Amino acid sequence: MAATQDMAITSPPPDGISDLCFSSQADYLAASSWDNQIRIYEIQPTGQSIPKASYSHEAPALCVDWSKDGTKVVSGGADKAGRMFDVATGQSTQIAAHDDAIKGIKFLDQGQQVLATGSWDKTVKYWDLRSPQPIGTVQLPERVYSMDIRQQLMVVGTADRHVVLFDLNNPTTIFKQTISPLKWQTRTVSCFIDGTGYAIGSIEGRVGIQYIDEKDQARNFSFKCHRDDAKNVFSVNDISFHPTYGTFSTCGADGTIVFWDKDSKQRLKSFSNMNGTIACTAFNRSGNIFAYAISYDWTKGHKLATPGNTNQIMLHSVLDSDIRPKLNNKTRR
Repeated sequence: MAATQDMAITSPPPDGISDLCFSSQADYLAASSWDNQIRIYEIQPTGQSIPKASYSHEAPALCVDWSKDGTKVVSGGADKAGRMFDVATGQSTQIAAHDDAIKGIKFLDQGQQVLATGSWDKTVKYWDLRSPQPIGTVQLPERVYSMDIRQQLMVVGTADRHVVLFDLNNPTTIFKQTISPLKWQTRTVSCFIDGTGYAIGSIEGRVGIQYIDEKDQARNFSFKCHRDDAKNVFSVNDISFHPTYGTFSTCGADGTIVFWDKDSKQRLKSFSNMNGTIACTAFNRSGNIFAYAISYDWTKGHKLATPGNTNQIMLHSVLDSDIRPKLNNKTRR
């Protein structure tokens, strides 16, 4: 069972939970799931949750994001469509299209109206919500598995361990293309809150911390996590950065969650095992609520995707002492 003080969301998705995202304007949480649905929940100060709205894709929903002003939710799915839900009107419309499933969807930090989508069709496309056609398309070396945006930085992790970096001042040109520092398939990428680098997680129970600037390359490092005493190795399914401190969480197929400080290279907090794979995570805008989904992550294939699998979204009240960076003797930058 989850920690007793963590609260379960009311009416969670009945099928695999693929992504979680909080609004940056209020404590509203959006969740995408394999039952084709996007669900939106209001999280009250007591930790109670109220289902507020939902809308549908025509196939499993794989990713979700909020507009910066908190008025719209966007999502991508295996129906090859990007969809937008207007919170005020309750209407959803298609706003993006690819030739294969959309695995990543993110609003650019610079504009309310522009978003990026990444697909298994090996492209990233940029969309202005006022136009039905993409305003830019970039060919990638492989299928998109994960992507993230922070300030001017967009990081796209693809199949075959490619990592493609974009400077969003020049979004249709690849800024840098590299190979993951990890030896096995990329599962997740997540940008530092200041946009100076990113964390990357793989199926081999390992995380890489990577800086963009050439002068900072000596600060790059990787570490093992989500492994057990019997030397079993588990997938790192998601990495979420705290919005204030820049510390971060990892969650894994081993059923555990850990908070980390990359600057002091320390583990800050370990959660007890949830007895179910942790598929995805998210901090709210102030970083005092941490949401995590106990849900099958497909790391063992379709044979373990049984109807009896747990699907829960849990809310953890974050103690400042559990997520605040630890002081170390090195110069902090």
